[in-house]
Amino acid sequence: MITMYDIIHNKREGKELSKDEIDFFVNGYVKDEIPDYQASALLMAIYFKGLSKKETFLLTDAMRCSGDIVDLSSIPGVKVDKHSTGGVGDKTTLIVGPLAASCGISVAKMSGRGLGFTGGTIDKLEAIPGFKTSITSQDFIKTVKTIGMSVIGQTAHIAPADKKLYALRDVTATVENIGLISGSIMSKKLAAGSDAIVLDVKCGSGAFMKDFESALILAEYMVEIGCNAGKKTAALITDMNQPLGYAVGNALEVKEAIEVLKNNGPKDLTELSLQLAAHMVYLGEKAATIEEAYQMVRNHLENGAALDKFSQFVKAQGGNNNVIDDYSILPAASFKLPVKAFQDGFIEKIHAESIGKAALLTGAGRKKKEDYIDLSAGIILNKKIGEKVSKGDILAEIHGNNLDSINEAEMIVKDAYSISHIKPMVEKLVKALVTINNVKIY
Repeated sequence: MITMYDIIHNKREGKELSKDEIDFFVNGYVKDEIPDYQASALLMAIYFKGLSKKETFLLTDAMRCSGDIVDLSSIPGVKVDKHSTGGVGDKTTLIVGPLAASCGISVAKMSGRGLGFTGGTIDKLEAIPGFKTSITSQDFIKTVKTIGMSVIGQTAHIAPADKKLYALRDVTATVENIGLISGSIMSKKLAAGSDAIVLDVKCGSGAFMKDFESALILAEYMVEIGCNAGKKTAALITDMNQPLGYAVGNALEVKEAIEVLKNNGPKDLTELSLQLAAHMVYLGEKAATIEEAYQMVRNHLENGAALDKFSQFVKAQGGNNNVIDDYSILPAASFKLPVKAFQDGFIEKIHAESIGKAALLTGAGRKKKEDYIDLSAGIILNKKIGEKVSKGDILAEIHGNNLDSINEAEMIVKDAYSISHIKPMVEKLVKALVTINNVKIY
């Protein structure tokens, strides 16, 4: 007979938990048959003793099976999903979705809202007037069949065990464990029904994983989980030592994403979007090699096909697609405060997490899930790492509707910038590609 006492004891002693033990715990906790104090004890034991890759897969699968599993079988072709582990200014879904869909990939994506300093795709899309992120499953599938893509909010019925366990991890200081992080992310991705998954694992000051080694371990765990579940899975480890692009904040990021789709966007955001979309096209079997896929998505960026797909996507989900030519349709903040350089030199560092926290102060993010979010607020960076500045140049511009919050954010933004007399090296944007049993470091 399996008991929670024995499961906690076994993990405390460093033993590998069986499938039956893991299923007993997950199913019992979802049904409120296991109290928080026992679940907390097990999470703490896992935090210190870790999970093997086998245990991580079994935990992921148990959480995946704890709720609805989306059936996308009626959509023809290979369905490909993309997931980012979260970063400051990361609006790639708004770009890679249309890029991949314009190449014939079916993108049926469930995304989340922002919590903390990392923005959520659903919040960004809702900055577009009329855009609906809550539609029926029938309309969701119909939209993918018709135009090749749809993005909706994740329902409470997808991996409910993860939602409940994450809330407990959050208050018991057990979030930062590779096995638990991997299981949390992949349980939702596997339940979402796609055939292939491209992961963007962020690494740096603005990411959950601060160093390359941790990001690599996380990527390897998630790729192995995906492949063992029968999903073609690959992960790119990408730089988050400074914000991605120049815009941080929901409406501001929508505008920047559209600029990328017009082929006028920042180089880093454009390049990463092309790389991610190329891997989606490759895993979706629309190209024989990554190089062929990359050329395909670049062509669709340059010839306007991806921008046209974005317009179709916005219109299909009730949004005003005139936003493509008229940014005044987007929410705009009442106040804009410039942050100026305090000396001559080169931008040596931009602490991405600090920029994210400053954006949170403006109202662009949430401290708690129920917090109101100001879709117009955020920060526009004028200077990035390696760029030359003179004293008095504008480093960034803070957008918001509360002057007290803006003034508080100004000090954080100013402190986030480091200026040196020596021009620094810029980190590689894409650091590695992780596939099953293979790591390619760039």
